[in-house]
Amino acid sequence: MTLSLITMAFLCSCSGNNTQQQMPSANFETMTVQTKDVTMTTNYSATIRGRQDIEVYPQVSGTLQRLCVTEGQKVVKGQTLFIIDQVPFQAALNTALASQQAANASLATAQLTYDSKKKLFDDGIISDVELQTAQNTLLSAKAQVAQANAQVVNARNSLSYTVVKSPANGVVGTLPYRQGALVSSAMPQPLTTVSDNNQMYVYFSIAEGQLLNMTRENGSLEAAIGAMPDVKLLLVDGSEYPHKGKVESVSGVVDRSTGTVQVRAAFDNPEKLLHSGSTGTVVIPTTYKNQIVVPVTATVQMQDKFKVYLVDKDNIAHEQLVTTESLSNGKEYVIKEGLKVGNVIVAEGAGMLRDGQDIKPNKED
Repeated sequence: MTLSLITMAFLCSCSGNNTQQQMPSANFETMTVQTKDVTMTTNYSATIRGRQDIEVYPQVSGTLQRLCVTEGQKVVKGQTLFIIDQVPFQAALNTALASQQAANASLATAQLTYDSKKKLFDDGIISDVELQTAQNTLLSAKAQVAQANAQVVNARNSLSYTVVKSPANGVVGTLPYRQGALVSSAMPQPLTTVSDNNQMYVYFSIAEGQLLNMTRENGSLEAAIGAMPDVKLLLVDGSEYPHKGKVESVSGVVDRSTGTVQVRAAFDNPEKLLHSGSTGTVVIPTTYKNQIVVPVTATVQMQDKFKVYLVDKDNIAHEQLVTTESLSNGKEYVIKEGLKVGNVIVAEGAGMLRDGQDIKPNKED
């Protein structure tokens, strides 16, 4: 009797398992594979610099006597920015001028002496030694004049360096030194930085592999740069900068620590919204024409591979490995291999399927 009960229980258990395995097929949305044009974007963190960011250092040492500009002020090339105490340099120039006058007077005297000695020598009154001595004195006086002239030039230059002028058109940066500060060419910080912000340079980095692919596809790095589309810039507040930029150059040196190369894009800055030293995000679009595109929900990622589920005429789902382009907009993938036009695939919920599962299509696009 006990054996009969055990047998009946086992049969009931098996019957229950069969019932579980024969559950009704679930509903899944499907789609028919087609081709279309799609644009994918890639974002890169970027830093913004002026077309020219020129650090201004003094060329002479002295006390900062006057600041002629304020932070953020627009300046033109040659405009006075700072004045360093001129008194010691003016005194040095006056000394050099006095030495120059004395040297010229000595030269004039030496010239007269030589001319007189030359006439006496020609008349046979003095010896050749006396004439040679006069000539040497004349040459020495000329050398002293040349030296005095050089000292005057140096003194004038040093005096002119006390007036620090803008090296280019642009905007004045911070002013870390105030009136009365002792400044020199060896100080750690510049007097200021003049930035040309009419056009701004935006720097970002791309992977070495991406650069290699671009070069291969276009035949050369120069051709790849020329083929790159206009790029967008997102500002720190998330807003889109109203002007598009153009990639101008790609560094030929790979950063060993990051495996990336630096790219420079130029943006016009008529409204002066961009400031040197700020950051942003560069957005580069890539357009794929006439390509098979599937939604992300139709794929299942397995490490570095992707799979989709093909649906046959009996509504059975079968695994299919596919190869995708590296770029994605977060909603779709561009399929390089594994699918063809006309295939029917599961469009949503692929992660819940298993190979060979029977499904009920909800709709077909």
